[in-house]
Amino acid sequence: MATPYNHVSKAMAKLRSLGLIEVERGRAGGARLSPAGRGATAGQVLRDLDSRTDAADCVAPGGDCPLINECRLRAALSRAREAFYRELDTVVVADLPGSRQMAPVFQMIGLRPGL
Repeated sequence: MATPYNHVSKAMAKLRSLGLIEVERGRAGGARLSPAGRGATAGQVLRDLDSRTDAADCVAPGGDCPLINECRLRAALSRAREAFYRELDTVVVADLPGSRQMAPVFQMIGLRPGL
């Protein structure tokens, strides 16, 4: 839970822009999964968060790799990344935290489970 505030703030802003969470400001405010977030899969969320277009980073700011058109590794890495996401498409985000997992988190931030 010692994640820097700036990192958490950026992550929350991105999740909100994707429509996965709803945020309320103020004393009784907070964040919760939106209806879309409750139904989202881990694969979907990771795809949405992955900003890299090239799985192997073959395209560099200084120019493209001269082997880019003949490279078989690049295509294999793209297929492997999609297989990874496809496997995570079976995991619904709302089903991830169990009550035993969340109890220490609630206790740490001073809430009782169910609030």
